[in-house]
Amino acid sequence: MPHPSLPLPFDPAGIHLDPAKGLSRQLYQALRLRVLDGRLASGSRLPASRDLASALAISRNSVVRAYDQLYAEGFIEGRIGDGTYVAQLPEKALPIKKLSTKVSTGFSTSLPTGLSTKSSETAGVTSSEVIHNLALGRIENNPLHKPPSGPPRAFRVGVPAFDLFPFDVWAKLQAAFWRKPDLQQLCYGDSAGDERLRGLIAAYLRSSRGLSCTAEQIVITSGAQQGISLCAQLLVDPGDGVAVENPGYRAARLAFAVAGARLHGVAVDNEGLDCTALAQLPDCRLAYVTPSHQYPSGVIMSLARRLELLAWAERTGGWIVEDDYDGEYRYSGAPLAPLAALDRQGRVLYVGTFGKIAFPALRLGYLVLPPTLVEAFSQRRALDMRHSEVSTQAVMAEFMAAGHFQRHIRRMRRAALSRRNALLAHWPADIPGCGSLPVVAAGLHLTVPVANLARERELIALAERVGVEISPLSSYWITQPEPPEDQRAGLVLGFAAVPEADIESALTRLRTVWKR
Repeated sequence: MPHPSLPLPFDPAGIHLDPAKGLSRQLYQALRLRVLDGRLASGSRLPASRDLASALAISRNSVVRAYDQLYAEGFIEGRIGDGTYVAQLPEKALPIKKLSTKVSTGFSTSLPTGLSTKSSETAGVTSSEVIHNLALGRIENNPLHKPPSGPPRAFRVGVPAFDLFPFDVWAKLQAAFWRKPDLQQLCYGDSAGDERLRGLIAAYLRSSRGLSCTAEQIVITSGAQQGISLCAQLLVDPGDGVAVENPGYRAARLAFAVAGARLHGVAVDNEGLDCTALAQLPDCRLAYVTPSHQYPSGVIMSLARRLELLAWAERTGGWIVEDDYDGEYRYSGAPLAPLAALDRQGRVLYVGTFGKIAFPALRLGYLVLPPTLVEAFSQRRALDMRHSEVSTQAVMAEFMAAGHFQRHIRRMRRAALSRRNALLAHWPADIPGCGSLPVVAAGLHLTVPVANLARERELIALAERVGVEISPLSSYWITQPEPPEDQRAGLVLGFAAVPEADIESALTRLRTVWKR
């Protein structure tokens, strides 16, 4: 307690300091809080540093450091010959309770960001109440599920055999880059991406996919998702209709929804997107498709449908966003020519990625754009990130130029084929309510139909019980319009994430629990 001859202008009894932590920081925070919530009013006199140190049983230096920080931030002020006082703050400054709600709430707890409110005073506050922006409300209404965590296991979707990636080669190329970097590459670079890498991508697409393009048409992105998001931001105005495959890739349709699009789920049959249904949408400005290996059904779009889709874009002035996420994986014959290779009117934007050939965490993708769109996409991307991290692009360019990339593609294709065969050979037959396996001619996953949603949930729960990861087909459908229940149920299984022995072990466990 303070000495009776030295009365303090406020009671320090409520200030509790932990000796194990920084005393000056704790004192600064305690005094700052009292100023903000009004317990120390503007103009209140603070005790001398020596007196406050004595009252709190701490060193005077700790008090001086706390006062110095409060001086620097404008919370207190000194009056020559008269001591230290709380500064004159605006009368309409928010009380600390309201201020903390505004600052700490961020997105609402319904968002899949891992953020949550810290106290009961922030409960029920949504992001739209904090920041008035319609895009935040669209995010709340279209939450994106978090990807599965932990090391790959059977049968995770969207993961290649990156256990076979030549990390030793990559490490040597990375070390060589940083051993003597080109100083020019360490400055702000071209927002479209590394020029050498863009040229090598164009050469690769010309030789392997029949896609006639130049380096000037390519914009490097942080994975395929950024490419899709750029398309949504630049090609869609709020209220525009956008056609998406149903079932289809959730993250793509959410990117268009956040841009303000009115989503139209268009059915997929055994030839791909139903172009007849697409033609009946008068407000549709853009169609997002995965023609080389439809996600998640696995259907390959027929040539007739591809030409029909291109004719729709030419006729309506619409855009086609072609996501070729795993087009390198074709198990009979050469990979199919993409839609962009058939495009003669500049209506197709081609989205490519290295994530399915190397590993997802690489976050390296690209867009092949009609020449008239390149500058706008480069500038828009520069607003989010000036340019990509330079070493990854430079190392990938060297990886491709030295021939490692093509050799690795061949290795990955062989591995995916072998792992696919292991799944097909050991799949448990005669599972009640479970359909037969499809023919798998391409891609990294397959889809098995299931009788109904209840059986789908049961099979997935049993699989999880024995450590097997399976995605429900029902989660890929857009909610409106909803197809009949027996069309929505199914199992989506990625077969490339783990070696053959792990696949066989997982299928043995599934057979045990599914037939019990």
